[in-house]
Amino acid sequence: MPRQGAIVAVLATAGLASSFMFTLMVPIQSKLPELLDASREDTAWVVTSTLLAAAVITPISGRLGDMYGKRRILLVLVSVMIVGSVVAALSTGIIGVIVGRTLQGAIVGVVPLGISIMRDVLHEDRVDSAIAFMSATLGVGGALGLPISALVTERSDWHVLFWMAAGLGAIVFALVLWIVPVSVLRTAGRFDYIGAAGLAVGLIGVLLAISRGNEWGWSSPPVLAFGLGGLVVLLAWGWFELRIDEPLLDLRVAARPAVLLTNIASIAMGFSLFASNVVYPQMLELPVATGGFGLSLLAASLVVMPSGLVMMVLSPVAGRIAVRTGPKLLLLLGAISLIAAYGFTLLFSSEVWHLVVANILIGAGIGFGYASMPMLIMRSVPQSETGASNGLNALFRSLGTSTAAAVIGAVLATYTVDYGGVPVPTSEGFTLSLILGGAAAIVALAVAFFIPKRRSPQERHPSLPQ
Repeated sequence: MPRQGAIVAVLATAGLASSFMFTLMVPIQSKLPELLDASREDTAWVVTSTLLAAAVITPISGRLGDMYGKRRILLVLVSVMIVGSVVAALSTGIIGVIVGRTLQGAIVGVVPLGISIMRDVLHEDRVDSAIAFMSATLGVGGALGLPISALVTERSDWHVLFWMAAGLGAIVFALVLWIVPVSVLRTAGRFDYIGAAGLAVGLIGVLLAISRGNEWGWSSPPVLAFGLGGLVVLLAWGWFELRIDEPLLDLRVAARPAVLLTNIASIAMGFSLFASNVVYPQMLELPVATGGFGLSLLAASLVVMPSGLVMMVLSPVAGRIAVRTGPKLLLLLGAISLIAAYGFTLLFSSEVWHLVVANILIGAGIGFGYASMPMLIMRSVPQSETGASNGLNALFRSLGTSTAAAVIGAVLATYTVDYGGVPVPTSEGFTLSLILGGAAAIVALAVAFFIPKRRSPQERHPSLPQ
């Protein structure tokens, strides 16, 4: 048992490192044009590059893990992140930072791989609680990482952030190598290189259109070309995957009702989560004269931090609920909590403590919701497909967050008022954004109701021939 506890702790640490990558740049994002002597449109690639790399690498690394060993691929991803962190830390120009941030995006794949490792190596009674614990790291890493990043950038050179990331990656690499056992469950066959290339090209096209639509214009030729071209490539990719013997992703497994509906709910849940990540910090940081609270980045991050702490505290509760009633109830509870958070904020947002309460509800919602998704997936796919299926689910969550970044960003950019020559969001923009975040949670709730609760005999025994 102590050995299994150590495995969970190490994999959870890897999850913390993954979520930390996405809060790393928040404190200096607005200062990047000055720091890198580049235009704001060019510095946007510092964030976009990480998003694109994570979306492409996550499902592909999951399949590689199923075939060549999950621990091995996890170590490769951590190594790539370390290299990217060092490259960015040594760079003073925008090209080096973008390259480094692209390589850092590889670390996102460690969460679905870690969850799949848990299913392979942990005792059956510990799997659900361990998955809930690791899922919580997605929020905890961000909640703790944001104030740490803000403090570092206030007291030191911004390159220190990347050296911290490299150090954290080195610690994770050593711990995984020492504690996590070698994966023994492998999927036979050859890797689908054509499928991997097609998925990468299609995803990059769609995500580029979504993530850069606000800057380039939603009807501009580049957005239409990337968006429509990416969709065409993905359709062709799906047609190809259904007709080969050893596909990158078994779309017939992905089309099972429990898997398909969970992935759809993941998009809505990801949208709802990221909407809160955009709206609440801006409400806290905007000047009082514009309707905000005038807090510093560090103070605002401390107000948001309870959401991640709640996720961690509730992770053992989520595990017990899953064991007793199944993970579907977790997803329902998560969606209800998110709806309550947005509804509360629409009614009460005049005091800082109101937003603290809202973020506690957000933490409960994401903690339960994100814990449920891998459990639902792994109860519905053969064990040989856990890495790829978890990677695909993580991709759907990323699609939700990317869409939220574009939609909420467009809303807040549309509803603005001039303040000292700088456009700032109005209360109408925040209200509409909160409504959209709550609506996404309602969609997640509605979809969750239709997820089959019981598994078929084949799903209960994933080793049976499919």
